[in-house]
Amino acid sequence: MNEQTKINDTRKAELLANVVEHIDIKSFDARPIVDAMKKMSFTSRDLGRAADIYNQMLADKDCSIFLVIAGSTSAGGCMDLYAELIRNNMVDAVVATGATIVDMDFFEALGHKHYQALEIPDDDTLRSLYIDRIYDTYIDEEKLQETDHTIAQIANSLEPRPYSSRAFIREMGKWLVKNGKKENSLVKLAYEHDVPIFCPAFTDSSAGFGLVKHQVDAMKAGRSYMTLDSIADFRELTDIKIEAGASGLLMVGGGVPKNFVQDTVVCAEILGHEVDVHKYAVQITVADVRDGACSSSTLQEAASWGKVSTAMEQMVFAEATSVMPLLASDAYHRGHWKDRAPRRFAKLFD
Repeated sequence: MNEQTKINDTRKAELLANVVEHIDIKSFDARPIVDAMKKMSFTSRDLGRAADIYNQMLADKDCSIFLVIAGSTSAGGCMDLYAELIRNNMVDAVVATGATIVDMDFFEALGHKHYQALEIPDDDTLRSLYIDRIYDTYIDEEKLQETDHTIAQIANSLEPRPYSSRAFIREMGKWLVKNGKKENSLVKLAYEHDVPIFCPAFTDSSAGFGLVKHQVDAMKAGRSYMTLDSIADFRELTDIKIEAGASGLLMVGGGVPKNFVQDTVVCAEILGHEVDVHKYAVQITVADVRDGACSSSTLQEAASWGKVSTAMEQMVFAEATSVMPLLASDAYHRGHWKDRAPRRFAKLFD
């Protein structure tokens, strides 16, 4: 090891010194502040109404709830929050980005951490230290590559055939039961509670690197390899919507996961099923509407496509790490989840 490497190792340790601590929604009761915010205006009142709608989803015994996650809130401190929603039967299926599931949750389940950036040095310097940056949060790229290799190892252990992202992520959860280093992992808890997780763009994450390695190694050795079946993803999630009947969406961010879960209503109709639009919907986002997108449309706009009801929907224009802890803690302490029957939708595909 040369002197420059020693200096870099010391500098890297300095930058990766402050671990992101994930918020515990059980440790505080947000009900008083949410109730107070309902009497305010602007985003506070929007959040108050969003909390009411989520509590109505939980209280509605016929309603199945989809948690939809895009963006980097898991890296930013909401990872245990999402895990608690699974643990306490507050959501029945998850649709997320591959980054949320692999780069963040599975990554920490292997014992790795995310770190607070106390300063933002030059990004070229970060690259020289193998540190990746998400705004003011750091990830050790060397540990992320270890995660990629673990994904490849899991793929290598499976029968070489097509898998939906749900089926592969279930194998990841099964692997974590034996090998994981973190109890409060969304992937692990989802496996244990039969809550299916879908990533419609799964390879757009560290999983992609590991799966490419799996495929290339198999091709070089003349072996067959597993593949991901995106059509099966859409079919399986639509099967859940058909089975669920009444449904609600709790969406953090938007993009592909949001559009994917909303499209199940239209897909069910194409298949000849009469299904209701999503009865309840909450979206927390900072996306804008003026470019015709808002990370795939406002909820009211989605109603014109036959996806969402306009009666019980609420957009909350806020950065999600600032409001999800309030919404989730409020719902946890109101306790409607205690009377919900678990859906265990993963068993549909056994």
